Amino acid sequence: MMQGVSIGPFCTVGSAAKLGHGCQLHPGSHIFGNTELGEHCILMTGAVVGDDLPGRTVIGCNNIIGHHALVGIKCQDLKYKPGDECFLDVGDNNDIREHTSIHRSSKSSDRTVIGDNNLIMGSCHIAHDCKDYAHTAGAIVVHQFCRIGSFCFIGGGSVVSQDVPKYMMVTGERAELRGLNLEGLRRRGFTAAEEQNEELAHIPAVGSMVQSIRDSFAENRRGICKFRYWTSS
Repeated sequence: MMQGVSIGPFCTVGSAAKLGHGCQLHPGSHIFGNTELGEHCILMTGAVVGDDLPGRTVIGCNNIIGHHALVGIKCQDLKYKPGDECFLDVGDNNDIREHTSIHRSSKSSDRTVIGDNNLIMGSCHIAHDCKDYAHTAGAIVVHQFCRIGSFCFIGGGSVVSQDVPKYMMVTGERAELRGLNLEGLRRRGFTAAEEQNEELAHIPAVGSMVQSIRDSFAENRRGICKFRYWTSS
């Protein structure tokens, strides 16, 4: 039995929903479908979590779902077949700000995944089947068939029309490669040896990056962003 849960006026909690201890639902927030909230989650006014669809939405602990955010709803992929299961997994300690939309996967064999300790800023849209570690600045646009590699950084205002390989930093209208995301890699615990070692081919992180680049040139892929040197201007 749940304990310490607070549910404000004009809220909806579906019959299949599960709430962890200490959850707070502010007035006018809603939980639908097969949805599970971990302990101490907060839904701000107007937030909607889950959808009456096959599959499920799982939210970890200590998450804040901002005002009028939509989390775990139907994807916008026209290939999605009504009746198919679709999934969203969200980790712990995430701050999902106002008017954000996070969609479930487009097929039962995949899922949308949000990890831990993320700040997802206001009006951000995370589409179906997205996952991996990536740092994106504000007002970016990503073409629907592009892949954003793990641990990369995308500069503010960028328009990404080709794949961004793992560990890279890109920016610009039609985003261009500007080098490795060195600061981001250090923050994620990558060592200097992984960045500088002469026998690079034997380092797992480098092998993963090379495979990411190879995958971008596979059949029906869009290639990778072009490279451009930083300038002093």
